[in-house]
Amino acid sequence: MRIFFFLYLLVVPTLLFSQEKKLKKNLDMNTKYSSITDTVKKKKILVAKIDQYQIITLEHDTTYADTSLTIKSAYRQNYLRKDIFGLLPFSNVGQTYNTLQYSLTDFSPYPDIGFSGKHFPFLEVNDIRYYSVATPLTELFFNTSIGKGQNVDSFITLNTSKNLNFFIAYRGLRSEGKYINQLTSIGNFRFGTSYSTTNKRYTLNAHYTYQDILNEENGGITTSEDFESGDPNFANRQRLQVYLTDAESFLKGKRLFFDHAFRINPRNANNNLYVTHQFNFENKFFEYKQPTVTSIVDGVPVERFGESYAASNLKDQTRFEKLYNKAGLTYENSLLGKFNFFIDDYRSNYKYDRIIVNKDTIPDNLFQQINSFGGQYEYQKNKWNGRFLYSRSITNVSLSDLDARLRYNMSEKIQFDFSYRNVNKLPNNNYNLYQSSYVEYNWSNSFKNEKINTLGANVFTPWANAEVQYTVLNDHLYFEDKSTPAQIAAQTQIIKPAQYANTINYLSVKANREFKFGPFALDNTLLYQKVTQSDLVLNVPDFVTRNTFYYSGYFFKKALYLQTGIIFNYFTKFYANDYNPVVGEFFVQKTKEIGNYPTFDFFVNGRIRQTRIYLKAEHFNSSFSQNNFYSSPSNPYRDFTISFGLVWNFFQ
Repeated sequence: MRIFFFLYLLVVPTLLFSQEKKLKKNLDMNTKYSSITDTVKKKKILVAKIDQYQIITLEHDTTYADTSLTIKSAYRQNYLRKDIFGLLPFSNVGQTYNTLQYSLTDFSPYPDIGFSGKHFPFLEVNDIRYYSVATPLTELFFNTSIGKGQNVDSFITLNTSKNLNFFIAYRGLRSEGKYINQLTSIGNFRFGTSYSTTNKRYTLNAHYTYQDILNEENGGITTSEDFESGDPNFANRQRLQVYLTDAESFLKGKRLFFDHAFRINPRNANNNLYVTHQFNFENKFFEYKQPTVTSIVDGVPVERFGESYAASNLKDQTRFEKLYNKAGLTYENSLLGKFNFFIDDYRSNYKYDRIIVNKDTIPDNLFQQINSFGGQYEYQKNKWNGRFLYSRSITNVSLSDLDARLRYNMSEKIQFDFSYRNVNKLPNNNYNLYQSSYVEYNWSNSFKNEKINTLGANVFTPWANAEVQYTVLNDHLYFEDKSTPAQIAAQTQIIKPAQYANTINYLSVKANREFKFGPFALDNTLLYQKVTQSDLVLNVPDFVTRNTFYYSGYFFKKALYLQTGIIFNYFTKFYANDYNPVVGEFFVQKTKEIGNYPTFDFFVNGRIRQTRIYLKAEHFNSSFSQNNFYSSPSNPYRDFTISFGLVWNFFQ
């Protein structure tokens, strides 16, 4: 009820005050330009253009602020603020995501802390954007959560001069969830700046982030039969038993990053020489706490993760620090392109506060120092542009990265992308070293490097978009269930890292096409995947589809632009990975399939001036269908939920 009351208070006054008699006849409230122009002002004033509100990536790709309402922007109205096609969310907002589309996986040759299941909401270096704006730009994001709580993201950026920009933002989430011990509390703070001299001789991009991700962990439901039975007593999800009633995991991180360049020659010319430097200092901390070690399932004590050194108040802590410096020399020629030669220094310390002596000695830290050299070539001429990078370690630790990307713009609306990547990457640290109060969750390994070869092609046209990716994986690392039959009978779950000795071949073909029939449209996205392997190690559904049928139109003399329709989501059955909270990772299991269940969402989205409003009845078919919907084998997918959200932009 509070959602509809809030919607009433927001929409009605806005509509009333939007009825200006002298509104331009041809005003299109859905164009990207209307967000910058106040069309009802009577005085002639100097108005900033859309291309003066720039959003810039670390690789210097530039887009512009956009307040239009489209079906694509509606797909991004979620906690991650991106289209999550290929990801399967858990039942509560802010929990982890299961992966349906493996080609979404990103790789770095350098090792990180691990705990990848906790990193979906964590903003990495390449997720941070930089800005250049004509006037201060503010964006306010709001979305309801599940149960008590809210999801907000506030952002402001301004240029104090043409050459200096600052931005500051905070994203916060608190969501109670419907199941026992499922609360999430997450914060992402970022602050950054961009600077360049008037003649562009010196440029700088820098940012600081502080992020904390807290999840109560219930370990999944104990009895799937209770959930699937349809018994009205279990419609209240708090009545379903879970393995953990007071456990929680916590990930936090701080990062200071800057990337800058200085042109040696005083004036910009056909031939330029630059000195470049990139600095990244980051620390991360992961903690798993479980005050009550022994679980109770149907009145029977269960040691869910096996024997423990601690009888109660279990607390596992992992610390990680990383220092990265990259220095280079760049030669730029107006005809030949840009040549960059660099050397970098990577140092990390992954550590615990103790040494464990059991059957084997588990050390307390894993320190690595890696030096690499490499080169990068960038070319942009006429309809072609490309980037080719190669780097290789010169220390005893072996790693390499070959990354080639090429783009051909046939026209303004037709574009072809080609890519090839060959990565020889070090394992994340939690594969080689992990300490826990649980006896079976301690290991020290020396896994080989993973070898990943990926070939991809994308095509973007006004009629359809398509992408193809073929990947060959060697020495693939993963987590697997090592529970013995006796442990499985006792509901004990033992997870350990493993390395696959054989080759895995992965193919994905993804296509998107929208059909329009007057004010109606049908947006279709289809994914096909094929995995060739000797064992069930890399498991994904063969088909994933999303189909959206919707209506678009203007109301109240074009003061309101409205979109409403139904979204259909579906994926075929497969042996989905399950989630283990002790190690914060998904693991391979071969006992239960999920999928072959459709979900339907009904939505009504509107745009009034620079405000976009989103109302969604998510998974409404769960109210009259069988309870066989899961995000992982032990975690049900979310039930019917009504969510309300908005995005509000201000151009001061």
